[in-house]
Amino acid sequence: MATPRQKTRLGRYYVGDTPELLSGALGDRLRGKVQLLFTSPPFPLNRKKSYGNLNGSTYRDWFISLAPVLADLLTPDGSIVVELGNAWLPGRPVQSLLHLESLLAFVNNRDAKLRLCQEFICYNPSRLPTPAAWVTVRPDRVTDSFTHIWWMAKSDFPKADNRQVLRPYGESMEALLRRGVYNHGARPSEHLISRKGFARDRGGSLAHNVFEIEALDPRREARLPNAFSMSNTVSNDHFHRTCRSLGIRPHPARMPAGLASFFVQFLTAPEDLVLDPFAGSNTTGFVAELNGRRWIAIDREPGYVRQSRIRFRDPILVRPPSKRRGSPR
Repeated sequence: MATPRQKTRLGRYYVGDTPELLSGALGDRLRGKVQLLFTSPPFPLNRKKSYGNLNGSTYRDWFISLAPVLADLLTPDGSIVVELGNAWLPGRPVQSLLHLESLLAFVNNRDAKLRLCQEFICYNPSRLPTPAAWVTVRPDRVTDSFTHIWWMAKSDFPKADNRQVLRPYGESMEALLRRGVYNHGARPSEHLISRKGFARDRGGSLAHNVFEIEALDPRREARLPNAFSMSNTVSNDHFHRTCRSLGIRPHPARMPAGLASFFVQFLTAPEDLVLDPFAGSNTTGFVAELNGRRWIAIDREPGYVRQSRIRFRDPILVRPPSKRRGSPR
C-alpha cells in the first residue's frame, strides 16, 4: 500500500493519482469508513494551470468516472461535498455547460447511487475580474464571482446537524429576544408564524446555503457560521507568511478555510474520518485536525506536501481550543 508522505496525530497525506490509489489497497482500507468526502477538484478550465486540469469531454468523462469510486468509500450516512467553478467556451464570451453537465452526470451515475441533498453557492466579491478577455479587455460580461457546491449522499438522511453551524444573531434578532414580543401571525407568503416561534434563544440563526465571503451589504457584518474567515485574500496568516519567507508559491486555487470548516462541523462529529482526494495544500486536513476529526489527503503533486507541512506548523494547533483566536467553534 502507498506510504504517506505526511503524518499527524489525526491524519495522513498520500501522493499519487487519486483514482489509482483509491482503486487499490488504500481504497480497500477506506471503503465504508469515510464520513465526509470534501473536495474541490481541478476545474474544467480552458487554460492549463500548474495544479493540472482537463477540459471538454475528457474532463466530463473523468469526473463522472469518479462517482462510484468515491461513493464506495462512504459510511451508510456519509456525504460527498464537491465545489466546482464555472466554465467558458474557448475564445467566446459564452458560458459552457460543462461544469453543470459534469455535476449532473456525477450525481446521476447509476453505479454511485447518489442523490443531491442541497446546493450551495460561495460568493466572493473580491474575485478578480474573470474571464478577463470578456470583462476587462472587452466590456462584454461581468465578473464571474461564485462557485457551485453540491452536497450529495447515498441516503436521504445522511449525518448532519445544522445546530453545529449556527450564525450569530443579527442586531434585529437580538433586540427581538430582549423584547420577547414580535409580529406573529400570517405572512403574505401564507406562512403562519406562531406566537412563540421566535421567542426562544437557540444560540444563533440557521445558516443559509449562500456563503458570503464578505458582506453583501457593506452596512452590516457578514454573519459567518464559524469564526474562520472565508476569504482567500488574507495574506498575513501563518501559511502565507511562511510561504513568502521560503520563496514558495502557494497553491493557486486554495480552499477557503471557512468553507471546509462549515461542512466538517455540519456533517461530521469528532473522530469521524474526512477525505480530500484533491487536497492541494491541504486546507481540508488542517481544518479537520483543528476540529478533532481524522483525515486523509491525496494529491498527485508531491510539492504540495511541503505546503501542508507549513499549515500544520501553525501555532494555532498547539493552543487549547478555547484560546484559538479565529478557530472554528
